[in-house]
Amino acid sequence: MNTNNTCDVYDVIVVGAGPAGLSAAIAAANSAAEDSKSKVLLIERDKTFGGILNQCIHNGFGLHLFKKDLTGPEYAEHFIKELKEKKNITSWCNTFVLEVLPKKDLHEVVCVSREHGLCTLKAKAIVLAMGCRERTRGHLALPGTRPAGIFTAGTAQRLTNIEGLMPGRRVVILGSGDIGMIMARRLTLEGAKVEAVVDRLPYVSGLTRNRVQCVDDFNIPLYLNHTVTFIKGNKRVEAVEIADVNDLQNSNSRRLIECDTLLLSVGLIPENELTEAAGIAMDAKTAGALVDDNFQTSIPGIFACGNVLHVSDLVDYVSSDAAIAGCAAAHFAALTVVNKHNSIKVTTGENVTYSVPQMINIPATSATSATSATTKEVTLSYRVKTPLKDVRTVITNQKDGKIIFEGARKKIMRPGEMERVKFNLNKDQMEKIEHSLLLEVK
Repeated sequence: MNTNNTCDVYDVIVVGAGPAGLSAAIAAANSAAEDSKSKVLLIERDKTFGGILNQCIHNGFGLHLFKKDLTGPEYAEHFIKELKEKKNITSWCNTFVLEVLPKKDLHEVVCVSREHGLCTLKAKAIVLAMGCRERTRGHLALPGTRPAGIFTAGTAQRLTNIEGLMPGRRVVILGSGDIGMIMARRLTLEGAKVEAVVDRLPYVSGLTRNRVQCVDDFNIPLYLNHTVTFIKGNKRVEAVEIADVNDLQNSNSRRLIECDTLLLSVGLIPENELTEAAGIAMDAKTAGALVDDNFQTSIPGIFACGNVLHVSDLVDYVSSDAAIAGCAAAHFAALTVVNKHNSIKVTTGENVTYSVPQMINIPATSATSATSATTKEVTLSYRVKTPLKDVRTVITNQKDGKIIFEGARKKIMRPGEMERVKFNLNKDQMEKIEHSLLLEVK
């Protein structure tokens, strides 16, 4: 692509200024010594920093990271305030990234904005933190008419909390994701009648605390193993038909719920168009990039973090992982020679949907030199496929079947709640692992 403006070279460019991008940019700026601070550029397509946090006016943020119970804007402000104090961070809002172009020496980011025009930016390292988007009616192919009154839960949240507009007065919510359940409470408090929360799964797909605080506490009907089978209405939604997913052919399982609004909380999709176009290896299970424990992708110098990597249920984990990615990006930018590592693959057992990172870097060894590190701390994030009771996490060396880590038993693990395990690999284990680790829940 031809551009009319070539800008300065940066050590690190961070794409996206939501919770992941803010944390990554600050970590990159803090990573170097005082006399050699990294030159960081933070690019955001919106007019303000914070991303989705700005419309999340409910509390529950920061419990892990700050030991405080914060709203979304309060959580974002912790990072925005620190960001503004960093003289080595330049930030561009209202700027849309068109392409990320991997290069041998300096990677390129092509972006456009009213202030800067069309630019090609060069960087030694790039952090991708574009976040995710919601699934829409088009993804579900819901039958029925096409009336007004059908929104994603996030759009309804923005209308209510940012624009001060009510999306409707009688509401049905399809999907028990966290945003959907939170909006069930929010709309109820604003005077709307939430007629039902419907989910085709036999369990809620969001956090248990949101089911309790947002659905159960407000006596909102919850229909599990059900889905919307038809939308009725001309100019505006008039009603939706729901049915038992296990007995769709039986007319007795169908019921009509009168409403004027249907909210969809049916999953999130990582915003990975830039990632895929750059030729970065992807993971079909997460719909995000394959990364190592520094969150580096298959292309050296390009990192990914936050919901663009995999959808997380707690923003605290997004921020802590993004800080690792930002720090690693800054260290990569400072290298004159790229360090070589041996990579260990992390595979998952039958009860686990996915694990991130998918690779663990081990310092390279040779016949004349042993592994320099004595221990390596590893953190893995993963989700189980179905609710499991009385289970524990076990990690083994697939070569010899020896147990590397065995966690304490948990009463229950749920797909809607991401699990995290932290363990150490000692020098002897690192030298003996040749192929992969197996993460299982049993």
